[in-house]
Amino acid sequence: MQKKAIILDLDNTIYPVAAIANKLFKTLFALIEESGAYKGNLAEIKNRIMRQPFQVVARDFSFSEDLVKDCLQLLGGLTYESKMEPFEGYETVRNIACKKFLVTTGFTKLQHSKINQLGIDKDFEAIFVVDPSQSALTKKDIFRKILDDYRYTTDEVLVVGDDLHSEIRAAKELGIETVLYNHNGEQPPAPRQNTIHSFKEIIPYLQ
Repeated sequence: MQKKAIILDLDNTIYPVAAIANKLFKTLFALIEESGAYKGNLAEIKNRIMRQPFQVVARDFSFSEDLVKDCLQLLGGLTYESKMEPFEGYETVRNIACKKFLVTTGFTKLQHSKINQLGIDKDFEAIFVVDPSQSALTKKDIFRKILDDYRYTTDEVLVVGDDLHSEIRAAKELGIETVLYNHNGEQPPAPRQNTIHSFKEIIPYLQ
């Protein structure tokens, strides 16, 4: 069935977090390192922060309550004000003639600043920021809301993202078809999972 809508993730799906991480998270990384109030490898913490919500990383590496509080205060007011570029091939998505929705997890102010710097806000029918510091809503809740509000059946929607344990899992639990965006093969092979390495490869999954 021809897809009527695409739901996209933002970080590491539309643009590479690594391209802005050193500048964006410099103060955060310094705060974590100077505190030392965590368990595990600092390099792995930094890598995970570029790929997963902060709250998940803080839990997995046993951040102290004070460190979590300090990091949340910093991140809650953080914005990114330098020019950003989407992955090569994003124009393919921009030109697809169906409704597109952006669903991203992160801090509201920061996520919207990145969307503005990318210049992609007008590409989407609606933009949803799932902010764990403000709400208990999840991506799965937002996917269900999109289905209900726009009266889509699950086979009329495609979810595209880079995280098997976040948007991909949420979509599968609802019965929505998924495509894993695996730029440069950074993700390990995922058997029986539709996978693309560039948005130029997405068209066949819209049929």
